[in-house]
Amino acid sequence: MSSDEIVTNPAPLPGMSAAAMGPLRGYLDEAMGFITEWMNEYGPSTPHPTQEVDADAFHGAFEELTTRLRANYPFFHPRYVGQMLKPPHPAAVVGYLTTMLINPNNHDLDAGAATTRMEQECVDAIAHMFGCRAHRQAMEGKNGSSASFGVPHDDSEHESGMCHLGHLTTSGTVANLEALFVARETHPRKAIAHSADAHYTHGRMSHLLNVPSVAVPTDSRGRMDLVALEHLISAGGIGTVVLTAGTTGLGAVDPIDKAIPLCRKYGVRVHVDAAYGGFFRLLAEEGDALLAPDVAAAFRAIDEADSVVIDPHKHGLQPYGCGAVLFRDPNVANFYDHTSPYTYFTSGDDLHMGEISLECSRSGASAAALWMTLQLLPLTREGTGEIVAPGRRAALAWAEKLRGSEVFDLYQEPDLDIVSYFPKGDSLADVDRRSGAILTNGMNAPRDESLFVATYQVKPDDMTNRGHDVPGAAPEAGARILRSVTMKPETEPLIDEIHAAVEKLARAVDA
Repeated sequence: MSSDEIVTNPAPLPGMSAAAMGPLRGYLDEAMGFITEWMNEYGPSTPHPTQEVDADAFHGAFEELTTRLRANYPFFHPRYVGQMLKPPHPAAVVGYLTTMLINPNNHDLDAGAATTRMEQECVDAIAHMFGCRAHRQAMEGKNGSSASFGVPHDDSEHESGMCHLGHLTTSGTVANLEALFVARETHPRKAIAHSADAHYTHGRMSHLLNVPSVAVPTDSRGRMDLVALEHLISAGGIGTVVLTAGTTGLGAVDPIDKAIPLCRKYGVRVHVDAAYGGFFRLLAEEGDALLAPDVAAAFRAIDEADSVVIDPHKHGLQPYGCGAVLFRDPNVANFYDHTSPYTYFTSGDDLHMGEISLECSRSGASAAALWMTLQLLPLTREGTGEIVAPGRRAALAWAEKLRGSEVFDLYQEPDLDIVSYFPKGDSLADVDRRSGAILTNGMNAPRDESLFVATYQVKPDDMTNRGHDVPGAAPEAGARILRSVTMKPETEPLIDEIHAAVEKLARAVDA
């Protein structure tokens, strides 16, 4: 496909699939043309001979690479419902690969002049999605751009919601580390509390920061128990509570709208880990019935939190790794205060992202990929929301089928797009055995018939608390049940087929 064909007769660009390769190749050819033109503007440049590699050797290495890559599971396919994995959107691929050839570093404007601006725009868009209406203070830098990123116009806007300071990160783990770092600095010698079902990163990062962490029990939906939370924070000693908007195990959403006033009552800071579920905020407006009312209310309350983390490399259609952290109070920038004698020198009064980040070097290509995607699929109900919604509908439809199944029981109602269920068995040990067999047999089937699910370990009390009467002790590590993620929109129309396939696997276990 020539560049003229792309301009005069552009092909639609579908989501990542075999059908997307043709149009994608055309845009990547365009990228090569742009990079060639850009390089030539600076005059001739001859590569050093030490970087030259033999063509046959290159081809051999590439063949080995592609051979090894065949070992990957088909994350793009609707029958892959195992983990929260899916390929990036072609728009993100084009943005990433085009920018990667320049290789900017968003640590500072000197190394990432264009992509830092893109990152700021992306963070503004994420903040707006969470309910922020106050953006950067208009202080003109030498490039005529907004200079004081994250600073509210005035105190009244700060009081009305998250008037954000934020940036992209390489992962949700790093984003949560930054939030907990600020939590430690704002509440020194105070512990951090999180739900027992929260991501393990919170305990790990608290240990790294030398801050005690406390796990709060969860209820029968996997959500933080507010009675237990109040008992804990009323005793003092807790500086920050981490609330989760979509646990990575079950997709459970803590009652954020009820927990925040409780935390404020006792002077406790609130951080929301929305790494997995954050983009469901697009489905949480009044009148949108896809989310349960209590879940939607929890998402609408996120803008009252002190900080929030989200992973665009999950529902945001981005390549790994792309996380983000936002703070309600821009003054937390003071905790990042540092100097560098060899950077921060070409941009006048404009803010460098490295000045508000624990990470130093960060990929400008990641920012460009997200920016490119948001130009085409904005963070609105009609944009990215229409990509998130099918996964939620698929989860609801599958849950309904599981309720009527002769071979499965639904473990709990899905809050988002993670469905948990288990094969009916004589005991917990039998449930564990059957679940493991379904997992293994599904992934080992012929490729065009394979089905990829995942397992989730539960204890006897977890089953009892959800009303499941399964006799017998569980294995020491807990019994495995099944867990499926319906996050790809392509999964929705195949739910009948997927349910039939997993039931067939279940019936075949003892056949």
